[in-house]
Amino acid sequence: MCAAGRRWGRRQRALLWAVLLVAWEAAWGQLRYSVPEEMPKGSFVGDVAKDLGLQLPGIRDNAVRVVSKGRTQYFALHGKTGHLVTADRIDREHLCENVQQCVLRCELIVEGEMKFYEIEVEITDINDNEPSFREAEIEIRMSETTAPGSRFPLREAQDPDSGRNSLQSYELSGDEHFSLAVQAGPGGDQRPELVLAKALDREEAAFHELVLRAMDGGDPARTGTARIRVTVLDANDNAPVFSQAEYTVRVPEDVPVGSVLVTVTATDADEGLNGQMKYSFHKISDRASELFHLDTESGKITVKNYMDFEEISSYELEVQAHDGGELFDTAKVIITVTDVNDNAPEISVRSALSAISEDSPSGTVVALLHVHDLDSGTNGEMHCSLDGDVPFRLQSTHGGYYSVVTARELDREQVSEYNVTVRAADGGSPPLQSSAVLALRVLDVNDNAPVFAEERYSARLAENNAAGALVLTVRATDADWGQNARVRYRLAEGRVRGAPLSSYVSVQAETGALYALRSFDYEQLRELQLWVRAEDGGAPALSSNVSVRLLIVDENDNAPQVLYPPAAAAAAAAGSGAAWSGVELAPRWAEAGALVAKVVAVDADAGQNAWLSYELAKATEPGLFRVGLHSGEVRTARSPLARDAARQSLVVLVKDHGRPALSATATLSVVLAESVAELLAELGSAADGAAAPGEPAASLTRWLVLAVAAVSCLFVAFLLLLLALRLRRWRRQQLLPADSGALRGVPVSHFVGIDGVRAFLQSYSHEVSLTADSRKSQLRFSGGSCCDTLPARPPPDEPAPLLGDEDPAGALPVDSVSAPQAQPNTDWRFSQTQRPGTSGSQNGEEAGAWPNNQFDTEMLQAMILASANEAADGNSTLGGGNGTMGLSARYGPQFTLQHVPDYRQNVYIPGSNATLTNAGKRDAKNAAPAGGNKKKSGKKEKK
Repeated sequence: MCAAGRRWGRRQRALLWAVLLVAWEAAWGQLRYSVPEEMPKGSFVGDVAKDLGLQLPGIRDNAVRVVSKGRTQYFALHGKTGHLVTADRIDREHLCENVQQCVLRCELIVEGEMKFYEIEVEITDINDNEPSFREAEIEIRMSETTAPGSRFPLREAQDPDSGRNSLQSYELSGDEHFSLAVQAGPGGDQRPELVLAKALDREEAAFHELVLRAMDGGDPARTGTARIRVTVLDANDNAPVFSQAEYTVRVPEDVPVGSVLVTVTATDADEGLNGQMKYSFHKISDRASELFHLDTESGKITVKNYMDFEEISSYELEVQAHDGGELFDTAKVIITVTDVNDNAPEISVRSALSAISEDSPSGTVVALLHVHDLDSGTNGEMHCSLDGDVPFRLQSTHGGYYSVVTARELDREQVSEYNVTVRAADGGSPPLQSSAVLALRVLDVNDNAPVFAEERYSARLAENNAAGALVLTVRATDADWGQNARVRYRLAEGRVRGAPLSSYVSVQAETGALYALRSFDYEQLRELQLWVRAEDGGAPALSSNVSVRLLIVDENDNAPQVLYPPAAAAAAAAGSGAAWSGVELAPRWAEAGALVAKVVAVDADAGQNAWLSYELAKATEPGLFRVGLHSGEVRTARSPLARDAARQSLVVLVKDHGRPALSATATLSVVLAESVAELLAELGSAADGAAAPGEPAASLTRWLVLAVAAVSCLFVAFLLLLLALRLRRWRRQQLLPADSGALRGVPVSHFVGIDGVRAFLQSYSHEVSLTADSRKSQLRFSGGSCCDTLPARPPPDEPAPLLGDEDPAGALPVDSVSAPQAQPNTDWRFSQTQRPGTSGSQNGEEAGAWPNNQFDTEMLQAMILASANEAADGNSTLGGGNGTMGLSARYGPQFTLQHVPDYRQNVYIPGSNATLTNAGKRDAKNAAPAGGNKKKSGKKEKK
């Protein structure tokens, strides 16, 4: 039980070690498989995808491939399963001659990852070859005197198989005189020998037939046979003897064909025919038989084909020397081939990119190379490098592999394609080298914005251009390639004179041609500033802007415009814009050079097109007037004469300096006169003459006369009005006493009564200001008046103040000011029969009437005021009886003071609660306004 446990533990440990070995080999990128030879094409070798963890989609896309070392591809990768399979039938004996362990090596290249894995496949032997002899029939000459026990070496059989399948044993059959002995050679090989078991007798049997059979250890075993014919000869006493038992020679692999490598020499003590030597190869391989030749007479071994150290570096031969009596001797010849630097390094591109993006980071692998030199030693030492100044470098890995990686950032705009030359040199003398070229395109990345050919563009475009006219062409280039370099143009957003910029110009997206969409007018738009944007087709797109300045060039498309004299109505009605007219006055006594008029004209154009010149095109009296060339001033060229016509017609031509020049005319009518009467007469005659059709100046003259007459009438009316006002003022001063009191700011709205009372208050003072809508109107009375109130009959229970506290000069005592305003007397009425009127006049149906003219009304107002004051004071000076105000004498006996209302109750000062009334005592009433009236009188005297 314990022994079984120990055996199971050993198995587990062995399995664990096997798993660890496989894991270690996979970790180091190396896989080992074994497959028997002679397997058909497509036979399974190993599951590479599973062992390396590769993805099947990558294998299907040919991103993984197998490369065998050498010129023949023995293995392939199955695209669907990821299995390593045989690419052809493999013959171990052909590939690995004289090699005990036959191993084929290949690499698995992963294109996308730029990685490689080494794979070793051991080719195991099968018993597919039987032992064979070089000669199917062997002839041996033997003297009848040969002693029994003598040994005669036989040629060995060859079996290409290895191991147990190789040659294992020999058998001899056919005669009792001979037996077979097998000797072990230095290398473990078996060497058969023919042993003479019984003495020969030529007379008994001159020939003996034997069969030598060679057998291998396969299952089933394979055999090979050779026939041996022994001829019995007469006696030969001495056998040949070589000078050396072993010949050793070293020759370079590049020794010329025909060169003698070594000469073997054997001697025989016999004489005659038994002493003649003949040489032959006793043991030689097939490859060696193709390379070397042995001269049977001289024993010289020569080269008959080129040797290759890399193929076989050592050859071992056996040479026999035979005399005439069929005695022989054997010698060994060892030929060692030395290496010569005859192989240049071989560069194999295992994987390479055909294109790389220009924004790839430094260190990106672009190619995987394998460099191998068949030479050995110093001749096989290699040094790899890159030619030229390229942005790449080599990185050495292991097993002769090199990676070509980027050394710095790439720029497609500087170099778009690289031919990278990889050069490998060995260490021989002289060194041999080889090279390989990698063609690599740099893929573009949109890292360059379009660049305009000019920093800014400007163009000049004549005005009045045709819509759609080509202005200029902007051009931008992009250093990128393909779609990234495709430039499209468009206008930047903007507005011109309130309209979108796109309504003025447009740019062709592909060519950059800028077109005018409308006809430009220099007088409206003189310059157009815009931006054009160039944008490439990359993602994301890059763009740049350029300023375009469009200057509108003026053309002479505007005729001069005459501002003075103004346009004639007749010319405007006729639709002629080039005819102008005016009327100017000039005295007949004017001297030469006197300014008569000035023609003022402008031109909407600019520059030379707007330079104006004036000239007199037509005149009634050619020598009388002249026109300033640049000023347009019309002056007298001489003093007017009596014979000169009173009305002079001048036509002034205004012309610009454009090409062709445009012009306009101005017509001036100059009237020569010595007085105003002559001037008016001349204008009148001109107006009469203008009444006829076709006279454009008649209407202007008529309106001029009417304007002068209207101004004169207004002036006369103003003088009459001023005179009337002065007379009216003087009359008031005569009617009213100079010492009247002052009533300031009495609003009209507080007077309840007839219109005559309002007129009375207006005429009471010679300075009056009363308005219907103002509470700041003032009534100013003469400062000499000693009476500031209108006497009335106030109610017995309330005092009636005369003035409010707004006027300090005329202020009453505090008790009078604080009294409330008295209500108007509602008993003041006139009956139909009591209306006053002019003496002796009644208005039809009514007995009495008011005065019917302004003068009577004013007189009535003055009399009412005087009588009211006297009644309040107790004395009347107007006459006509007590309390009658003297009115009955003029307006009739019915008109007495009892019919006159109490005006004092209805007058108050604005801004104050005071009411006009009697103060009760004359002394108190006169004492209050004394100071104020005196002050006002002084101001009036100064005025």
